[in-house]
Amino acid sequence: MIFETIFYLLREILDIAILWFLIYTVLKNIKNNVKLSLLFKGILFIIIIKVIADAIGLVTVGVVLEYVIEWGPLALIIIFQPEIRNILEQIGKTQLLGRHKVLSVDERERLVYEIIGAVDTMRKAKIGALIVIERDVSLIDYINKATNLYAEISSELLVSIFFPNNPLHDGGVIIQGDKISCAGAVFPTSNSLKINKRLGTRHRAALGITEETDALAIVVSEETGRVSIAIKGELFYNLTIDDARILLIDELRPKQDDFEDEFDEEEEI
Repeated sequence: MIFETIFYLLREILDIAILWFLIYTVLKNIKNNVKLSLLFKGILFIIIIKVIADAIGLVTVGVVLEYVIEWGPLALIIIFQPEIRNILEQIGKTQLLGRHKVLSVDERERLVYEIIGAVDTMRKAKIGALIVIERDVSLIDYINKATNLYAEISSELLVSIFFPNNPLHDGGVIIQGDKISCAGAVFPTSNSLKINKRLGTRHRAALGITEETDALAIVVSEETGRVSIAIKGELFYNLTIDDARILLIDELRPKQDDFEDEFDEEEEI
């Protein structure tokens, strides 16, 4: 009898744990996809309006929303089929431990140092560049279609890749961990209406890859030499070198570092 009770409890705990893991994984990937996060907010808004309508007796609004809720899922599957496919692919590509998370503090600082050094050189010379840093969502599909390098990262190599007339300078570079995995990568361009029309293909590609994955994208404008960084579909435009350095360090730092810092501070107190 005791063993049956224990088995029952373990089964229930496992059942709930798996359900929460699935919910967490889906929500995490929705958060990393700008289009789906907006869709999720819209659905949540409709549900809230429906609850309010039922509570205060808005019959007409309630009936209309019932039809929306009843037929909405089918319509969403048809309309947002590409986005749903993307999120399922992202779940399959998500790495339990991104390569940037296993870097030591010194390796992470060197990575940022080399990238910023190259970016500073290219902005002064007005050399266009697009550097994408992989995080938790794998970019292997883009790497496979590009020119594989797998080279030690250095500011000199990055500058030489994007130097005018180099066959690879038009595409993007992908960095995994502290290695340059490939050059000449082609990324999806964003169709967001919020993008300034004066921004070119590099900026749209930077936004496009960060809308679909959790990667970081650094852009150097060929026309103005201005530096921008795209994160989660948002473009931080015309950054100073110091601002770009701080932003990269903060975004590449594993979350557990925050807990370590807090623990260290408590020990000092």
